[in-house]
Amino acid sequence: MIKKSLTGLLVIAVVVQFFHPAKNINTTTSRQDIAALYTVPDSVNQVLQKACMDCHSNNTRYPWYNNVQPVAWWLNDHIKDGKRELNFSEFGARTPEKQARKLKKLAKEVQDGDMPLSSYTWIHKDAILTDQEKNLLITWANTLSDQISRLPKN
Repeated sequence: MIKKSLTGLLVIAVVVQFFHPAKNINTTTSRQDIAALYTVPDSVNQVLQKACMDCHSNNTRYPWYNNVQPVAWWLNDHIKDGKRELNFSEFGARTPEKQARKLKKLAKEVQDGDMPLSSYTWIHKDAILTDQEKNLLITWANTLSDQISRLPKN
């Protein structure tokens, strides 16, 4: 009985390896991308690339372990959740009011240490933000949020 159960689990484990979600990889820049609409200094862009864009854009850098199930499904759900909350690639699709709120929330979450997620930085050590990088990101997000808030309403 135990041997049949283990064999069944092994077969299931092998079979699920053939089912992978579509990858979040886009080689073109959307006209709605935050960098296409607003100024994103190179220093800020570097921080965003290393700590935010894998989950908050349409272009994820996948680690090797994404080829193993059920990890790929878990990562896919994580990326979908991140993009639903804030997607820099589709930032312009939101109203200016929502854009401003999202940037304020980004600043607060970085300041509070809630972003990037510890589950992400545990594997991606380069995504751990220094105090200087946090301050840079917070200042940029708050400044841009204030600028967007001052734009004329349509």
